[in-house]
Amino acid sequence: MNVEVTPLPGIGTRQDFMIRSGRRVGVITYRDGKFELIVSKQHDPDACTASIPLSPEEAGTLAGLLGAPQLVAHLRNEHSDVTGISTKQLPVVPGSEFDGRTLGDTALRTRTGASVVAVVRGGTVHPSPRPDFVFAGGDLVVVVGTAEGLDSAADILGGA
Repeated sequence: MNVEVTPLPGIGTRQDFMIRSGRRVGVITYRDGKFELIVSKQHDPDACTASIPLSPEEAGTLAGLLGAPQLVAHLRNEHSDVTGISTKQLPVVPGSEFDGRTLGDTALRTRTGASVVAVVRGGTVHPSPRPDFVFAGGDLVVVVGTAEGLDSAADILGGA
């Protein structure tokens, strides 16, 4: 995809791309750290049909929702030839047992045989987290293992 970056003097930057319908979808990043999700009119890329202001936290959550499935799909494709191996994304629910605790505290690998290969937080992927990685509510934990191991990992992390 070709992402166009347009400086907006005194405001920030606009980053957008063309989707199949001929509309442009993008984000305006303001100098004060706020974001705005935008969708252009079909035949006028400078006119918006939708504009949704987002706080940095909301933008990070949206980025995680959009980015994590792509990472999981990529990993699934990588393991598609390996029988018995699956990939799943598991949420760390805010206020849950492991919100604010380390990966090592979960003993996930020892207890389930499943491995945490990445954590997606606020749109940023943290690959191969170490045992001292501290989870935060809203994280998406990408786990690889057997179906049984993934089910056990979901039980431990409180995900579905």
